Amino acid sequence: MSKNKHMLLGIGLTVVLTAVGYITLLEPMISYFKINQSAVNIDIQTSKTKSTLPIPPLLEDKNPDPNIADFTLEPQERETSFLPNTKTRTMGYNGSFLGPVIRVSKGEQVNVHVNNKLKEATTVHWHGLEVEGEKDGGPHQGIEPGTTWEPSFTVNQQAATLWYHPHFGGNTATQVYKGLAGLFYVDDEVSKSLNIPKEYGVNDIPLVIQDRSFGKDGSFIYNTNMMDGATGDTIIVNGAIKPNLEVNRVKMRFRIVNGANASNFNLKLDNRDGFYQIASDGGFLEKPVSQRNIMLSPGERAEIIVDFSKYEKGTQLSLMSNKEAIMTFNVKGDGKDDTEVPSTLTNIERMSESQATKIRSFELQGMGQMVSINGKKFDMNRIDETVKLGDTEIWEITNPGSMMHEMGHPFHIHGTQVQILSRNGNAPSPEESGWKDTVYIEPNEKVRLIVKFNKKGTYMYHCHILEHEEAGMMGQIKVE
Repeated sequence: MSKNKHMLLGIGLTVVLTAVGYITLLEPMISYFKINQSAVNIDIQTSKTKSTLPIPPLLEDKNPDPNIADFTLEPQERETSFLPNTKTRTMGYNGSFLGPVIRVSKGEQVNVHVNNKLKEATTVHWHGLEVEGEKDGGPHQGIEPGTTWEPSFTVNQQAATLWYHPHFGGNTATQVYKGLAGLFYVDDEVSKSLNIPKEYGVNDIPLVIQDRSFGKDGSFIYNTNMMDGATGDTIIVNGAIKPNLEVNRVKMRFRIVNGANASNFNLKLDNRDGFYQIASDGGFLEKPVSQRNIMLSPGERAEIIVDFSKYEKGTQLSLMSNKEAIMTFNVKGDGKDDTEVPSTLTNIERMSESQATKIRSFELQGMGQMVSINGKKFDMNRIDETVKLGDTEIWEITNPGSMMHEMGHPFHIHGTQVQILSRNGNAPSPEESGWKDTVYIEPNEKVRLIVKFNKKGTYMYHCHILEHEEAGMMGQIKVE
């Protein structure tokens, strides 16, 4: 699957914009270039910011009942050191940047207490979790400053690496950029029985990959290019710039999340050695897929296993995004390892097109502030689609592109998981054959999805370039 970095056809752009009356859209681009002059470029060779990879803590479950979990999250504003001798104003859950990992088991009742310590409204959206609409944490579940939101739900889906982040209208993009994001792990009998790396923080490591730009004083520079959304010139992993991770000569599992506002990451090892992908957004693939690189758009996840036993002690490997080293693995020495890469991971029940009660079509249109789905901008007071509880549908998502730009859109549906039927008539590649909740739609591409709605409520579907989402590339579906 190809996911080209956003490509802009700039020839005659100003003329075209003027001709169609879009000349006012040049103003955000002009301000972007002005503010970007003060950005700091981080050089991996000269920077003294290289550090050990931070591992987010597991959030404490305060309920002794093994079938009930109680968690507390507190979004707050703090300061974080990314660069030498500077402090950056950031946001985090229960800390200064990002948030702890919430870990639950299938069948468990989960109670969450979200105390908003910010000076602005927020929400907590459970990205990839199948819950009722009123507990999904979308824009309808706003949490005002100084108030508490207490959703309670039972987890009833397969093991997966999910995540949580804000989804409040007007605040989503900036709050995520400042640091509000965390991981949500679901375990089940399959994940517990597989002999794969699973010791959290030891051989099972989360990697939240994002990009930021910094001013000379260490402050975040929030650049909103009129087409691309907010992108940065510095990639951070778990909140650190170019971190190091010491590894033994064993198999390591990495749960990777693209937590960026707008950027795609094309990930590979610098020596071009392969690894195995074992899971996508919504859980395990049926079989491991041998890969040399993976491309993740905003919101997408992948789990991979890298076998470091093939490398000698003292070997250094870099994880690359495109041509940039974003973190380094330092091979220490031998370690005990009885894990494996199984030939089979799970069985996935395939949804049949014959089960579908309806085919819906969605066209992703526009750029920058002039984005829409099917020609409509998001309206909180309008329900765009209605579906019956338990129905299975086929959704055809089209990205027509245009003469003005060629840009992909990561399409996310709340409250459910989907399966990809085809891309431009072709069967999905093996790494996309599992459960997905965020699907990248290339320019000039039609992707057919099959989806079943198992929970009641009102849910969002939208582009996961956060600036596009907030500009109106979002709709609402009501399941009743």
